[in-house]
Amino acid sequence: MSAMDACETGLLSLIFTNANGPANIGDATGLRGSTTAGNFFISLHTANPGAIEATGTQLTSEAAYGGPYARQSTARATGAGGWLVTGATADNVTAISFPACTSLSESETHFGVGSASSGAGVLHFWGALTAPLAVSTGITPSFAVGALDVTLD
Repeated sequence: MSAMDACETGLLSLIFTNANGPANIGDATGLRGSTTAGNFFISLHTANPGAIEATGTQLTSEAAYGGPYARQSTARATGAGGWLVTGATADNVTAISFPACTSLSESETHFGVGSASSGAGVLHFWGALTAPLAVSTGITPSFAVGALDVTLD
């Protein structure tokens, strides 16, 4: 099954920017955004956290380099700190930087978009990085503007 472009855009806008959408589901204005938009928390992973979709959480294969590593917050909004939805893709509007590594080393292969700043939170979306990211002492992992592509497929 596939979704129409307008439906994909509407769903991603609802999820990532808290905008109403898609239209004509429920009523003419569509599904309603939240009263309080809240945040998503971006995580790094050393393996595919979605490989166990039934039981995976934000902790599944999550980065653990010294520094200490910590998830980074993004707003469920448009503009600075939030997201831009174009078609079936949501992209980060602001660069996302993680704490610098001060010990250990590991290779990050995936990212996650979840509900909690720490702990087992719900992993809503995940994706593979375009290339593994080698993290070692002195490296500050980051995503440039538009580098996180969350795409409905």
